[in-house]
Amino acid sequence: MSRTLEWTVGVELTEDSGRTKAEARLDTGTSTITGHGSARCNPADVDVPAIGDELAASRAMKNLADKLMREANREMEAAGAGTVPQHTGPGYGWPEAVS
Repeated sequence: MSRTLEWTVGVELTEDSGRTKAEARLDTGTSTITGHGSARCNPADVDVPAIGDELAASRAMKNLADKLMREANREMEAAGAGTVPQHTGPGYGWPEAVS
């Protein structure tokens, strides 16, 4: 069996008062999954907007990937297959900035 699919991911960033929020949306053509991430600039640090954009976007895409993996695991379990064990580890950046 051969098939070709195209899934589209879009990331929207908003920044206000030193806090950047990101929303990553995966459109599969039949469903949409949304991930969220944020970053904030420490008041003692130099404000570099590109860094906030990168952190917030990467966190949103990681959240999106986690949701997609959970969905795949649910579908594998429903089909009678086992799932890959989930490993969690430390995130990047300051814990209070991750939401």
